[in-house]
Amino acid sequence: MIKVIINGCNGKMGRVLQEIIAAEPEMEIAAGIDITENSSVTYPIFPSVAQCSCEADVVIDFTIAKIVDQLLDDCVEKKLPLVLCTTGLTPEQLAHVEEASKQIPIVQSYNMSLGINTLAKILESVAPTLADAGFDIEIIEKHHNQKIDAPSGTALLLANTVNASLNNEYYYQYDRTAKRAARDKKEIGISAIRGGTIVGEHSVIFAGQDEVLELTHEAHSKAVFAKGAVQAAKFLVKKQNGRYTMRDVIA
Repeated sequence: MIKVIINGCNGKMGRVLQEIIAAEPEMEIAAGIDITENSSVTYPIFPSVAQCSCEADVVIDFTIAKIVDQLLDDCVEKKLPLVLCTTGLTPEQLAHVEEASKQIPIVQSYNMSLGINTLAKILESVAPTLADAGFDIEIIEKHHNQKIDAPSGTALLLANTVNASLNNEYYYQYDRTAKRAARDKKEIGISAIRGGTIVGEHSVIFAGQDEVLELTHEAHSKAVFAKGAVQAAKFLVKKQNGRYTMRDVIA
């Protein structure tokens, strides 16, 4: 039985994750971490991983970027594998993830869904062909009106995947209002839309002469991210120290 600590258990993703784990015969929730209490759950809740007194095999995190540094330190201190699903991390925090992964196994991904990570694999194969043919590359991401970071971590994941397949020769253009010039062939445009209750939609557009190829992924519920996180947790408890991604999980 894999015992899980949910970091951010009372948040929207934390509640979805509870439902997914409840349906898993080989997993159970050992404890939750949150700054608020919740009398409706059967497991204990602690304000931090450091203060958690329960035995566990892995931590799954869906919180906010500003608490990630402390989370990494706490998991290293307790030798707990970590599935890190929080987005909006700074370069310094990503460096902290890299350093922590030398002491514990970590899965860190901007998107936990199978579909997005399959899309990333597709992009690796099609981007070089289309870029060589002169196609412009644009990414549009849409999310609900409560999402804090923009562009989304997933949009950056897709952009980084495309750019890596093109020898990292491209740069990212986020704001066209400040640039009064024709489009540069070596740019990847990234646009963010926030509104309503959109769970998540990402489109990668390759626009060429007289034709357009658009690859789109739509998440219709938050369950797809929770299912991916559970899959990552099962993967991680068998691994040595190191930094992994969802691409490793689904390989």
